[in-house]
Amino acid sequence: MDLFEHQGKEFFARYGMPVSPGEAVFTVDDAVAAAERLGTPVMVKAQVHTGGRGKAGGVKFAADLDAVREHAGNILGLDINGHIVKRLLIEKASDIAEEYYASFTLDRSAKKHLGMLSKEGGVEIETVAEETPDAIAKIWIDPVDGLTEDACRGWVAAANLPDAAVEGAVDILQKLYTAYTEGDADLVEINPLILTPEGKVHVLDAKVTLDGNSEFRHEDYAQYDETQPRDEREEAAHAKGLQYVGLEGSVGVIANGAGLAMSTVDVVNQVGGSPANFLDIGGGANADVMAGALEVINNDPAVKSIFINIFGGITRGEEVANGILEAMKRVEIDSPIVIRLDGTNADEGRAILAPNLNDKLMMEETMLDAARRAVELAS
Repeated sequence: MDLFEHQGKEFFARYGMPVSPGEAVFTVDDAVAAAERLGTPVMVKAQVHTGGRGKAGGVKFAADLDAVREHAGNILGLDINGHIVKRLLIEKASDIAEEYYASFTLDRSAKKHLGMLSKEGGVEIETVAEETPDAIAKIWIDPVDGLTEDACRGWVAAANLPDAAVEGAVDILQKLYTAYTEGDADLVEINPLILTPEGKVHVLDAKVTLDGNSEFRHEDYAQYDETQPRDEREEAAHAKGLQYVGLEGSVGVIANGAGLAMSTVDVVNQVGGSPANFLDIGGGANADVMAGALEVINNDPAVKSIFINIFGGITRGEEVANGILEAMKRVEIDSPIVIRLDGTNADEGRAILAPNLNDKLMMEETMLDAARRAVELAS
């Protein structure tokens, strides 16, 4: 789950990283009151889960309270890449001498953590990677060994940060790595990490993506989950405990397992269709879970057909088949359903489904054929 900037800074501050004083607010009056408490000048910053805020006018310097009121009024309600601004961060403004970039994420191919550090901060790192790839110093960290101070110093030296920034950068990068690993994050990013005219290194922005599966280890992460922006479909799926992401197509997708669900979305695209969602019902496919999934998809008016793609593993084919039929008794489905069932006891499952097949419930032998059929029905 993605955190808003102010949440990311709260997360970083727990691990001892220096961040600017600031307050999250939801109204213009609260923005002015926060600026009065913090003392001007301040930055008025849109809080949205997307980049490009500055270019879209979502980040403004305010020298006094009148400017805070003007900027807050302009930014609240602003559409930034399809994200409507509903909250702001009012933050004490900082003097900046230089801007850097720093991040940690997982490099799955290397089976190690990947750190990236660059003197070219304050811009999109993708642009730096494309135009000046040598400006990014990378380090691969074995999770068993961790990030030692010597390795961190070598990494900072490779990035050619100025002498004035070395000690502060080494300190923050080690804390950032600790936040990334102990906080169960998928990504931590600071852009920019700044050097002030007084020679202090400081976190000026924060991007944090936490692994939602780690919530059982972090009771307070529930507060972040509650603030995740979701549309009506995603909210309904979340209430049923389903892993769901809404998309813009017309083929509803249900699969068991995240990998199979992603493959199902891909194969719908491959045969010329457009998936309406990603929905992973997990390892079980009982009637309750299947009914919940069908209900969520059925309530999406854009869905014209439903593709159920199941590969039986521990959950056997006949259990899946019975779950589908029982779910269809509970939910009145508007769109035709195409089923692909394979894996453990698939033959038994198909035998159970066979007498119930009609123009609303169809079955295909392969994933590709089922995808083609579902796309045809959605056309």
